[in-house]
Amino acid sequence: MTRYLITGAAGMLGRDLQDALSGRQVTAVDRSELDITDLAAVREAVAGHDVIINAAAYTAVDAAEDDEATAYAVNAIGPRNLAIGAAAVGAKLVQISTDYVFDGTGSTPYPEDTEIDPINAYGRTKAAGEQFVLTENPAGSYIVRTAWLYGAHGPNFGRTMLTLAAGRDTVSVVADQFGQPTWTVDLARQIVAMLDADAPAGIYHGTSAGQTNWFGFAKAVFASAGLDPERVLPTDGSKFVRPAPRPSYSVLGHDAWAAAGLEPIRPWTEALTDAAAHGAFTP
Repeated sequence: MTRYLITGAAGMLGRDLQDALSGRQVTAVDRSELDITDLAAVREAVAGHDVIINAAAYTAVDAAEDDEATAYAVNAIGPRNLAIGAAAVGAKLVQISTDYVFDGTGSTPYPEDTEIDPINAYGRTKAAGEQFVLTENPAGSYIVRTAWLYGAHGPNFGRTMLTLAAGRDTVSVVADQFGQPTWTVDLARQIVAMLDADAPAGIYHGTSAGQTNWFGFAKAVFASAGLDPERVLPTDGSKFVRPAPRPSYSVLGHDAWAAAGLEPIRPWTEALTDAAAHGAFTP
């Protein structure tokens, strides 16, 4: 029987990964139980496992601008340690990465083999993690880049929108940043399907099909809750200046799934309907 280790198991994706692997032999650890920046601890933790899924990450994008060293430890050194540990025991490693490894200046979906060029500290640390993983365990590792995640087990954009809607008549949302809202339930199931199919090692883009902007995402969330989507008003990113620059275009291509004989994740609109029905946005 395949034995799985999930790191970052208390997070939004980690929780859904546990559900997706229900009935299997799973060890789920959070950061209080495993410090992935400690190589000795990682070597001990991975022993006896066949698959490691690293959902642990430093995701405070703006805070990383002032504390890149801490972000680097978790997002780069941690994956390096897990890759070293996985290689030593012959285990597969799934490293969750991000659209932020790209500069966001594109206008068509980024293929998996696009040269990475991050524009903020968070992106740099995640890019370094990818490179470590591909160096330390190239034959046994999957890089799964994702973006615009939302799920029931953590704060998310949809929940924020509905909370705001309860206290004001209108909500202004940026319309000049494009991406793919992705339900963590769908991503977790896609990762399990990839592993079950024994897909080739390499880079995959784990985002929903289709694309929208934050404005369109917000309108869809309002509609899913029976609210008037016209209460959502468009604005642009210059009105919400934050320490870390954001990519303007974060749409990822999905060719690697077809090459592996797998269907990509379904359209974001279909997933959002299911997510709303399962309470993902309930404040």
